[in-house]
Amino acid sequence: MTAALRTIITPTAILRLVLGWGVFIALQFMGSLLAPPVPLPLLVTALVVIIAVILICAFGVVTEAEHLANRLGDPYGSLVLTISICLIEVILIAAVLLGPGDHATIARDSVMAVSMIILNAVIGLCLLVSGLRHGALTHNRTGVSNYLVMIVVFAALAFAVPALIGTPDGAYEIWQEIPIIVVTVGSYAFFLYRQMGPQAHEFTEVAPFEAVQAITSSTAETTQSSPAEAAGRPESTRPEAAGQTDDASHGIVEILSTHRVEIVLRLVLLVATVLPIVLLSHDMATLLDDGLGRFGAPVALSGVVIAMIVFLPETLTSLRAAWNGEIQRVSNLCHGAQVSTVGLTIPTVLVIGMLTDQQIVLAESPINLALLAITLMVSIIGFAAKKVTAVQGAAHIIIFVVFGLALFA
Repeated sequence: MTAALRTIITPTAILRLVLGWGVFIALQFMGSLLAPPVPLPLLVTALVVIIAVILICAFGVVTEAEHLANRLGDPYGSLVLTISICLIEVILIAAVLLGPGDHATIARDSVMAVSMIILNAVIGLCLLVSGLRHGALTHNRTGVSNYLVMIVVFAALAFAVPALIGTPDGAYEIWQEIPIIVVTVGSYAFFLYRQMGPQAHEFTEVAPFEAVQAITSSTAETTQSSPAEAAGRPESTRPEAAGQTDDASHGIVEILSTHRVEIVLRLVLLVATVLPIVLLSHDMATLLDDGLGRFGAPVALSGVVIAMIVFLPETLTSLRAAWNGEIQRVSNLCHGAQVSTVGLTIPTVLVIGMLTDQQIVLAESPINLALLAITLMVSIIGFAAKKVTAVQGAAHIIIFVVFGLALFA
């Protein structure tokens, strides 16, 4: 027990926690000094300090997430980071909704910014990095297809359907919100059950061709089937995939039982390191609004910056996976984050809106709907192929650049 604590609660981890929580507490005592308008030197200094501390904490989150991923394996390891960050993002949006002022579009603006960042900026960079370093990489098409199906449905429910059947402002009627909440939460829960249970093997890395060929050849000697026949089987019926469903469920239970203390400690440390990132991002929003307002920048730009900061740990983890050629883990992190963000955020804000009698505007502008539709088409076409390439990454980055231009239009 003591040895486990020493390897997990390291001096570096303690330093990150002290910096993150220390700066957050200091900012609370400086509340009056940081009330807009803030003197420009103090504004710049505060932003530099906040961003630096966020980066330090983000590297700590990445470290803990990678330890958990190595211990639990995919998709469980990726789910830990994805769901923890998405839950905190939901809490942040909920805090804004429950605060003073009118925030009818906060959920729409935040989720759209997150969607474009994840599906275009992060995935685009990951495909570029992995493609340039490793060439074309093979992903688990069945698992990615499951992600994309859920993303298309959730995106339609969140941004398109309210404009067609809701109020003139683009919000659902009260009687429409209840079934939307039920089907969204229900389908998201069912997706998680399938991902962590019967279909867990569909979210793991695809073995290199040489390894698959060796396994199928050795298996063919005992099953009396030719190597060509074995290699030509669908992924779900190949020998290396047979029995993975049962092994996955038994394996994760055994891992949780054997390494329970380590996993719990790392989870607690991960969340304790993520929280300062989100809380500091919330404080940074006020400073950014003040600074951007002086230069006439659009208000929506601060939402994009906040979304990028909040998802910085997941971005760093995804880029490291891309550098190592783990393209399925990139999908688990990015596509999984998109599914979780919409699947958790939209029902939560609709419930808060019902309880507080606030109107939640979800319908998006025509340009953002068009960019989202293009993003989904590029994603579906690109990941439908056997391998993904750097060219597809460049296409996603182009879409994100256009999204940035649309903010200033």
